[in-house]
Formats: sequence, structure tokens, C-alpha cells
Amino acid sequence: MRLFTSAIAIATSLYGAQAVAWEATEGRPFDGQTVNVLAVKSSQFEAHEARLAEFEEATGIDVVYDYVPFPNMKEALTTEMVAGGDYDVVSVMDQWVHSLQMLMAPIGLGIEAQGTDLSDFPKAHLRHGMLDGELIGLPVRGHVQLMFYRTDLLEQAGVTPPQTWDEMVTAAKAIQDSTDAAGVALPYGKLNGQNLMVWMNLLWGNGGDLFDADGNATFNSAEGVAATETYISYLAEEIVPAGSAVFVEQDAVTSFKQGNSAMLPVWWWVRSQLSDPEQSTLTADQIGFTALPSVAGADRTTFTNTWIFGVTAESDNKDAATEFLGWLTDPALERDVLMDPELSEVVAVHMSNLTDAEVNERWGGMHQAAADALATADGVEFGDNWPRIVLILETAISSLASGEATDVQAVLDAAAEDIAAIR
Repeated sequence: MRLFTSAIAIATSLYGAQAVAWEATEGRPFDGQTVNVLAVKSSQFEAHEARLAEFEEATGIDVVYDYVPFPNMKEALTTEMVAGGDYDVVSVMDQWVHSLQMLMAPIGLGIEAQGTDLSDFPKAHLRHGMLDGELIGLPVRGHVQLMFYRTDLLEQAGVTPPQTWDEMVTAAKAIQDSTDAAGVALPYGKLNGQNLMVWMNLLWGNGGDLFDADGNATFNSAEGVAATETYISYLAEEIVPAGSAVFVEQDAVTSFKQGNSAMLPVWWWVRSQLSDPEQSTLTADQIGFTALPSVAGADRTTFTNTWIFGVTAESDNKDAATEFLGWLTDPALERDVLMDPELSEVVAVHMSNLTDAEVNERWGGMHQAAADALATADGVEFGDNWPRIVLILETAISSLASGEATDVQAVLDAAAEDIAAIR
């Protein structure tokens, strides 16, 4: 059994080590109990459900899944928090955790008893299961950003996949000198904070952050100004497609799929689209990927999206529900889904699987690229009023990209004041 430690110690991961495998509690103490699960609709979670027989036989617990489409999931969770009583286990997206914290029960002691290896979770994912120093959920689904690139165009230009953002600019210019493609596709337009997802990595890489420990804005610091000036400079450098000032994420993805751009920093789940003959002009052999570039001399980072599963505060079967969480978050279950030839599930939130040789052989090294970024990625602290904060920040970036505003410091200062007024 691993000792349950503080949030800081949890984040210190023994990456690459053999994770502790789940074992049913001896004596089947929860035999005959039912665990009702409310989950967002996902083929990954359906793959878990298809494997429930092993868990149910080992524990005597019956598990019943209910699925809700993503657009309706926040409302369903809010209803469960207010009314209570229907579900024992729920899936919650990272950005909702704070607003739904009354829904979740602390699970630290139960997870300790399960022997779950918390050090196998990257900090950027695990942090979303922590509130006020207590564990209230475990990551089950997580996404990272990768730098996708055209292998043929980089070869033609005589450049290698960029490891820093400065190298990306150099590679982009070389590509544009030798091909008809734009160097890199980036989103600068307003839509659900999509123009923040590369900017955030530049902010972290320059040594900045959104807020300090007291919740005060720090993105308008010298580091934040430098990061923002760099991001906007890619427009002035003309290494992005024409019209990029209003591009949203899908515009950038489409530019890459149509062969109009040579590089694309985007979520790893987009990979299947990039070589889909019904959506893309590219073949799999033309598409490479690596971890996101870093600022020279700084650690790699990646913006992440994380879904945690936790036990509800109103559950009458908390111990059985925690037993289920131990099985659900077993790296062996995740690996089984990753390696199933009948499935195309790529999601992994355990470093032991992200660095697994056979997993990487099947998926072309994509998981190791994700592990390289996650090893030093902190992730975002989503607090109260996050949707309003995103709107303020994405408007600031958009105004600079469009040329509506030109004074970076003034724009960031104004955004900081607007956010202070709502926090």
C-alpha cells in the first residue's frame, strides 16, 4: 500500500516505474451493492463498461452506467448536486470542478486503502482531483497538445521538427521559402478560449502564470507581455496563413488538412482527422508529431483537458464506489483499451502507459511525445468564474491580433482589472 501524501508530494511522479495494479478488497465486503455511474458520452468509457464483468465478479458489486452527451453534462451534474441521491460516481471536466465541489466527497483514505499509485498520474491531470489539499477525484480521461507537422515539407525545407518556439519560426520561414505552404497554423480568433491554448504555453515558458497564489492576476507582468508579444509577432512575421487573425481552432486544423500549412499545435485527439481521407488531403506518412516546442531554456509545457471521476457526497455506497474507482483507474485497464485491436482509443493518463514501448509502437510514438510534455507541465488552476475569465482573456488576445489594439501592456492591464472586478 502506498502512503497518501500531500498535494505537492503527489505531483512528484516516479515516471516509467511499474504502476501498482488494482486488487479487489479481500472478502468481497461490498457484495450485493450497486454503484450508479453518471458519465459523459465517450467511447473510452463505453470500453470500460464492456470490461465490467471482471470487476463485478471479483467484488460482487453491480455497476450501472448512464451516459449524457457533452453539451448536457454540466446541467446533469448541477442537477445531481442540487437534488442528490441518484448517482454514486460521476465524471467531471476540469473546468467545472470548483463550481461543483459540493457534489464530491473526499476519497483520500479510500484510495489509499485501494493501493492506487498516485505517482503514476501526471501533475497536470491529477491537480484537478484536488481541492483544498484533499483528493476528491482521479483522472480517467485526459488530452494534451502536440506539434503536428508535415514530414515531407520539413524534409524538403531541410529542417527538423522544432524543439523551441524560436526554432519553429526558423523552420516556418524555411518551409515558406521552399514550398507553397504557410509555416504554421494558429488560432487567434474568439471561440471558447481557443486562442489562449498556445499563448498559455508561451506564458509558462517565459516564467509567467495567469494568477499568483492569492488569485491576483500576473499575466500582465513583464513575462506575460513578452509571451503575448511573441504570440502576436507570428502574424507580423507572416508565418501563418492569411486571415489567421480570425482563425479559430477548426480553421487552423482545416488549413493543415488541406495542405495549406506545414505545422499545427493542437490536441492529440485531432490526429485521426488529419489523415482521414474523408476529411483530409494528407496521408498518414505525411504527418509527424512531437511534444510542443518550449521557450529556450525552459521546461516543456502543454495545456491539458482532464476528466476526473469522483464519489458523490450523497452516495449511500461510498465504499463500494471507491472500490470501483480503484478498478476504473487501474493502469492495466487503460492499457488493455489502448492495445485492443478492435478499438481506436488513444487516451492515457498514466505515465506508465504513456511511456510503454508497446503502446508507443502501436500509436507511432504519440504517447511518448505526450509524456515528454506532461513530465514538466503544471496545468491550469481552474477556479471560480473561469468562463468569464476566458472571455476577458480571449478578447484581449483577439484585439491585439486584429490590430484593434496595439499596446500589449495596456491591453493586459485592462484585462487584469476586469478580472479583478469579478473575482
